[in-house]
Amino acid sequence: MNTINGYIDHTLLNPTATKEMIIALCSEANLYKFKSVCVHGSHVDTAYEQLRDTPVLVCTVVGFPLGASSTASKIAEAEHAVSDGASEIDMVVNQGWIKEKDYHRVLQEVHFVKKAIAGAELKVIIETSNLSESEIEATSRAVVDGGADFVKTSTGFGQRGASLDDIRIIRNAIGNSAFIKASGGIKNYEQARAFIDAGAHRIGTSSGVQIVNEFGRQ
Repeated sequence: MNTINGYIDHTLLNPTATKEMIIALCSEANLYKFKSVCVHGSHVDTAYEQLRDTPVLVCTVVGFPLGASSTASKIAEAEHAVSDGASEIDMVVNQGWIKEKDYHRVLQEVHFVKKAIAGAELKVIIETSNLSESEIEATSRAVVDGGADFVKTSTGFGQRGASLDDIRIIRNAIGNSAFIKASGGIKNYEQARAFIDAGAHRIGTSSGVQIVNEFGRQ
């Protein structure tokens, strides 16, 4: 691995985040050449203004963190974020539908949101900590069939974050038909590297600076 920087979505989803904190996040992302910043929808315009002349992408969350809002509200939230400058959307799946085994409805929601955001990337958060292995498998297949570009493990607000087993299960379910984003609890280089080696293509973390600095000492 030549560098780990390009795997990192530099994340600040604290409900008390201020504009000044978002500006600092963007400055770090540009300095360290991270793939994106991931912020709440209310901060997308600020992040876009800070990063518009850089390669760093702006990512935001939709239906976050529970995923239980209506499909219509998720569509509106995603459309508004894209109009403000987001090029990546991380949407939380409706976990109640998974427990009901209504995977077709899961697929449809992903399809509608993906269609609404045109060329923007869609990562679908399935919150693996709340799911059995069979539910992770079925949900991963459903969201990919719906058009998701990534299956994302966690919000970081669940019972636990990502595990290496999660990545194995998702990869076995979807093969190479979509990418995987690991997030939640990834705080150092050793952890990040293990997830990448297991098959993750993106790392969502608020510890990106620490991870990169540890990588530089390898």
